[in-house]
Amino acid sequence: MNTIVLEQQTPAEIAKTIATTVRLRRKEHGFSQEELSQRSGVSLGSLKRFENRHEISLKSLIKLAIALDAEDDFALLFARKHYQSIQEIIDEQNR
Repeated sequence: MNTIVLEQQTPAEIAKTIATTVRLRRKEHGFSQEELSQRSGVSLGSLKRFENRHEISLKSLIKLAIALDAEDDFALLFARKHYQSIQEIIDEQNR
């Protein structure tokens, strides 16, 4: 019997990756947590909670993305099309 194991991240792992990326982007811009908080309108407590415990509201995450010039990254969410068959892929390529 063949078993296919898909390596899928948990929501907690995805949240940690996003928080780590935001922290790195913040540092690339040379912003302290306080400065990013002020620029984004996200409370300092929320920003600290996000960077440490990986918890944040979607609205606050979008505000952080805007302050870090990364709002276009949201356009990539769910952008990849899901195909039901190989024929769908072929049909789309022939359009």
